[in-house]
Amino acid sequence: MSNHQEIVRAVIPAAGFGTRMLPASKAVPKEMLPVAGKPLIQYAVEEAVASGIQTVILVVRNRKSLIRAHFAHNPELESFLEERQITAAAELARQLAKLADLRYVEQERPLGLAHAICCARPLLREEPFVVLLPDVIIVNNEPVTRQLIRTHEQLGGSVVAIREVEPSAVQRHGIVQVERRPTAFSSSKAARVIRLVEKPSAAQAPSRLGVFGRYLLEPAIWDFIAQTVPDAHGEVQLTDALNLFCQAGFLSGLCFEGEHYDAGDPLGYLQANLELALRDPHLRQPLVNYLRHLHGKVEGCPTLNHEQPLEQ
Repeated sequence: MSNHQEIVRAVIPAAGFGTRMLPASKAVPKEMLPVAGKPLIQYAVEEAVASGIQTVILVVRNRKSLIRAHFAHNPELESFLEERQITAAAELARQLAKLADLRYVEQERPLGLAHAICCARPLLREEPFVVLLPDVIIVNNEPVTRQLIRTHEQLGGSVVAIREVEPSAVQRHGIVQVERRPTAFSSSKAARVIRLVEKPSAAQAPSRLGVFGRYLLEPAIWDFIAQTVPDAHGEVQLTDALNLFCQAGFLSGLCFEGEHYDAGDPLGYLQANLELALRDPHLRQPLVNYLRHLHGKVEGCPTLNHEQPLEQ
């Protein structure tokens, strides 16, 4: 399809309380918790930039957020590192402020994902945009956000990233029902979404296809967010707004490529730290050695999933 507007803006919501990660997230925003030496929020910003995004709008709880400090210039730190000839670290700190055109808006209370996105609306104009949830890390040569943009360019409409989840995980996700599920033999890994349900029970779920924290949304979504009734907690859920949207507009679910980690959950956070550290050439071998040592100490520990690849 042609005549699509270039997608250059992203929204990253980061104003929640991170209740699943308490007490670690009591004073430090969940999005600033480190995974393999880098805060969660940075993975999301870097994915957006690698996908061609120019302006990243961060929705934070207050203007003095640690998130804002993380991406700001810190001349004192940079000078300290330069004086001690720690030049690589100095350049790393300097580059954080140059990643993208970063803008900040406040969400005073966490009133749902749709509400968080609405806080960014004044900076979005009437253009399509992408949303990245920073507690979902997805690793792939082609970033998932770029996969969504490519699907939008091919099919038009809005797009969400989807993947099959285990039955026990259904109630932790927005779940979609699609017209016809993509197969390994189909030319496209996208299918039209005809229904979405926010965190259903396994018995009530229309499928096991969960939404995974990446959205490409057209401006028409604003009308449907306005029509969405807040849930029992007073939150306006994006899943509910998208369920209204897909009745009237074109919404695709893209079975994305990449390894995903739910780093907003204690176990998922530990898994993300281990697996992303194993991808770091400086950390990999020492960590492999430690894991083998640990494996020998844990009685009845099953074989590590990484044991075979690590010996290559």
